[in-house]
Amino acid sequence: MKQGLIFRTLILSTSFVLVFLLSFTLISTYAEQEIQEGKPYYSDIKRGWWWYEKAPEKEKKVEAPTLQGERESEKPEKRILPSLKNYTYEQLWNMHPDDFQPLLMEFQKKAVMSPTEENVREYYVIQDIARKKSLAFANVASYVVQKYPELYVGKDYPVATPGRNALVRQQLEEVETVIRNGEDDFALLYFYSPTCPYCTEQEEILHYFIKKYNWQIKRIDINENPQLEQKFGITITPSLLLIYKGSQDYIPVSSGVASMAEIQEKIYRGVKLLKGEITPEEYSLYEFQRGGSFDVKAPSITLETPK
Repeated sequence: MKQGLIFRTLILSTSFVLVFLLSFTLISTYAEQEIQEGKPYYSDIKRGWWWYEKAPEKEKKVEAPTLQGERESEKPEKRILPSLKNYTYEQLWNMHPDDFQPLLMEFQKKAVMSPTEENVREYYVIQDIARKKSLAFANVASYVVQKYPELYVGKDYPVATPGRNALVRQQLEEVETVIRNGEDDFALLYFYSPTCPYCTEQEEILHYFIKKYNWQIKRIDINENPQLEQKFGITITPSLLLIYKGSQDYIPVSSGVASMAEIQEKIYRGVKLLKGEITPEEYSLYEFQRGGSFDVKAPSITLETPK
């Protein structure tokens, strides 16, 4: 019994010694670190956030003021001003446009920066070369379209008054024929409002259209038929829609007051588009123009220069 008590006392004493040595080692290490950092360990107390100590502010590096944000060590590049003394006429004439245009602008800037007689003269000299180069191209272009008539658009879109009159007659005849032939397959939806002052003017034009083509036009009051207004996305009165009978296909003709000529033209193109006779790429194409300059799907002109 007495030996067991002695044994337990010995174990407790040993444990206490080990804890003391471990604590002493940690404290010594921390104190040594504080001394190396130049802080007195035993007198450096009551510090930190709990003691209202503020963290030291970082020093801001103040750079010396420079001109226009540039560092003093950086110097602007010296500009090299162009001069006609560095070029021959042949070099300027045969220069690639991507090189000639910037050079022309450099001569202009030089003349503006220092408007001396010589600088302005040099600018106008190089400007004259550019003008003559443009004139040379225009001359050759006129010669080419005369020599190769297939490249000349004027054959399908004449400028002379007699040719213009003939073109307008062809266009009008085709428009009227297509509209008359579409009487049974197409109809118009006319959206109006009794309080719309523009609708009165539009109805007079529509009466003339009905008298000429005998088309069916259904009048729809948007106040009494809001569901149709919403279905077709009508936001303006008067509005005209071209519908393809027996299908769900339709296309707007006009929003707001439209003239007789405008209504005819858009109905003509809408009929051909809904019937699949033209594509959106061919929207402005008349039938008599197929295979010509305005037919985007016409075979391309031969790429080889004729001998």
